[in-house]
Formats: sequence, C-alpha cells, structure tokens
Amino acid sequence: MSRQNPDIVRVSTGIRELDSALEGGIPKGSWVAITGEPGTGKSILCMHYAWAGVLGGDPVVYVTTEAEFRDVLKQAKMFGMDFESYRLHDISRGELPVETPDVVVIDLFGLLKIARQMTEQAQLDTEALKKKRYAALDIQTLIAAIHEAYRILGVLRDDKAKSPYRHVRLIIDSLSAFWADKPAMARKYSYDLKIATHRENVTAYLVSQYAMTTRSTFGFGLEHIADGVFHLWMEDVESTREVKRYMIIKKMRMTNHKRTAFKLEISPGKGIILSD
Repeated sequence: MSRQNPDIVRVSTGIRELDSALEGGIPKGSWVAITGEPGTGKSILCMHYAWAGVLGGDPVVYVTTEAEFRDVLKQAKMFGMDFESYRLHDISRGELPVETPDVVVIDLFGLLKIARQMTEQAQLDTEALKKKRYAALDIQTLIAAIHEAYRILGVLRDDKAKSPYRHVRLIIDSLSAFWADKPAMARKYSYDLKIATHRENVTAYLVSQYAMTTRSTFGFGLEHIADGVFHLWMEDVESTREVKRYMIIKKMRMTNHKRTAFKLEISPGKGIILSD
C-alpha cells in the first residue's frame, strides 16, 4: 500500500500502469466492480490483484464461481504468478490449516459446504417458523463463507467480530453468478452483501459479467454501489478479424484517475500489459 495524500491509503492493483493511472492505487476500503464480456481479461486482472496481496503480505480471500481454483492456479502460473509457493487453504477441506494461510479459497465446493452447514443449523433452530434451505449460490451463503475465511486467516479479534483488524483483499469472480436466475434482484443482493461485508479494512474486486446479447451488465446493481468501476471490452472480432482488448477506469472515488482507455494485451509469462 502507498500514500500520496496523507488521508488516503492506496492499495496496489499489481499492475504498475494501472496504479499510476489511479494516483498510486485503489483507495483502501473501496469496492471495485470489474465489468466486461467473457474473454476480456477480468479474471486475470483479479489474479494480479491477489498476487500483489501475497507479495505485500495482505491476507487474500479468493472466491471463484467461474472455475475450480486449481484451474485458476494453472492459469496464473502461466502468467508468472505462482500462488502454490505460498500457503493456500481451500475452505471445502474438512480440516483447518496447521499454519495461517496467505490465501483462503472459496469455490463452488466450498460454498456448497457452507450452505449445507447453514441448512443443518436452520433445521436445529426450534424457534424458526420456517426451516430455510440454503443454496451454494445464495448471497447469505457467500457472506457466511467470507466470514469463515476471515476466521481462518486470523484477522478477527474474536468469532463475533465482523470487521477484520488487518487489511484483507477480497476477490469475488464472479458476483453475477449469485443472481443468474434472478437478475432483477441484483441491486438488492449487492446491497445485502455490502451491508454485511463492506469494511474499512477490506478492499474488494467484484467481477460482473456482461451479457453477450445486450453488451450490458447482467443484472443491474453492482455498478451503482461500487466505489470504482474498471470496464473491459474488445472490438467486434468479425469486423476487425483480430482480438483487440481495451480497459477504461469509468470511476474511482477520491481519485483523479486517467480518463482515456488503455490498450490491453495478455502476454504469456507476464499477464496483463496496459498501454496508451
């Protein structure tokens, strides 16, 4: 993390050109929406952010609903980011880690485990009039899984605490999965998540998929509550006959950010390369 304005602590994105375009990085405690169509580089952007975290000593919570985390690891390694050289813990495992991990992973299997635990607890609640069943892709399941990750990382003062006392990097790739069957609920679910998890010591990347047919956010809500928006896109490949990717910072609170688009290249061994 770095300071330019003494009142604003900035968190590195892991990409030098992007940090420079943000006056040194993302304001600590911000929620950043990463939007765009498939294939534009959103997940790789998340890898850079997580990698900067482990290199800088920030605990990382990495939620992936788009792929198994082992596939994320393989892809990241191709870009020079060897997460397996650090301590990883998959929340779906039965046992707790012996050592405090650097990264806690929450994939669909981990969410399913948490959902089963929550459902079992609900069945034991004698005061509840209606016994709730929790699904893996339920916002309340996600909130519980994130809290469990904080506990495993040892960043809570006690089990009842909700706010980490150390800075944590939170990545959710993608949040759209949680309202895929109810896109009209996107704003409500986004607010529910923010109320439950938005904290000064948590700086988050939240991926939102764009629909291929409408070229707009799948479900409206996330961009409205985000402190920053990074939008990624590519030119029409049928017209250009090649893949040309771009990224622009649509907004970032408390930041005089770059207002023109970057050209975005994805390079083996390096990952994302941004240029004017």
